[in-house]
Amino acid sequence: MKPLTLSEGSKGQKSVVIRTMGGVDKAVKVALVDGIFTFIWNVVSSCLGVAVFLIGQYMDFKDDRTPILYALILVVSLVFTEAGFSAGGAAWNPTGPLAFWIAGVGEDTLLALLLRLPTMALGAAGGIWIATSLMPSSYRPLMGSGPQLTAELFTGAVTEGAMSFALNVIVLYVVLRVTSNRVLQTLLILVTILTLIHYGPKSTGPVMNPTDAFGWAYHNKTHASAKHLVVYWLAPYLGTAAGALFYRRVFGSAAFAAPEKEKQKKS
Repeated sequence: MKPLTLSEGSKGQKSVVIRTMGGVDKAVKVALVDGIFTFIWNVVSSCLGVAVFLIGQYMDFKDDRTPILYALILVVSLVFTEAGFSAGGAAWNPTGPLAFWIAGVGEDTLLALLLRLPTMALGAAGGIWIATSLMPSSYRPLMGSGPQLTAELFTGAVTEGAMSFALNVIVLYVVLRVTSNRVLQTLLILVTILTLIHYGPKSTGPVMNPTDAFGWAYHNKTHASAKHLVVYWLAPYLGTAAGALFYRRVFGSAAFAAPEKEKQKKS
């Protein structure tokens, strides 16, 4: 493609073209970063069971090892959150960018979303493939085989949809209205996720992350099944969209303004 010149159109037309190309370039870069983060996230998260076993064995921990798992999840989540912000807002759960976009507070365009979602799915599939391929056979059972639907399709879809709805309403509220501190945001969101997982129905996992579910489904060759598409893709996205619309209806779309409040107090 030859470079644009002023003779190829009016200044206004050229400006529009350049902005459009810049938007496309940015969307592609964000999508690629998302794919990389999702890849690494799935490698790490799929190995947590093995890590818990090895740490428990090393510490001669005979009791319930759930506290070890929760501690690892906390550390991993904090590291990924900080790294994600440093990388310009990388995500490894597609419901997050979708929720913020629908709520009217995200910087994404529709094009960016359409690029981010499939790259996350590819990253998840690649991450699970690498992790399961490189894991020694003696530890492979500790990785599990991904979420399993143990209820009827409709029940599973309602479960994933409802939990995705609740999660994203809380995430939006925490990020936009509770605090601007990333560590505190991560802690509150993590507590929410663990609470939903611990007390919520176990018929779907639950997952609340379509790409995590896709990574394992692709590995198990069930990614094209109706159960997977409806329960782990359609339902979470619909639940997320409903949650974002609910948040926007109840709270509006204004972002949290802690820095301004702090400046007013100091003055």
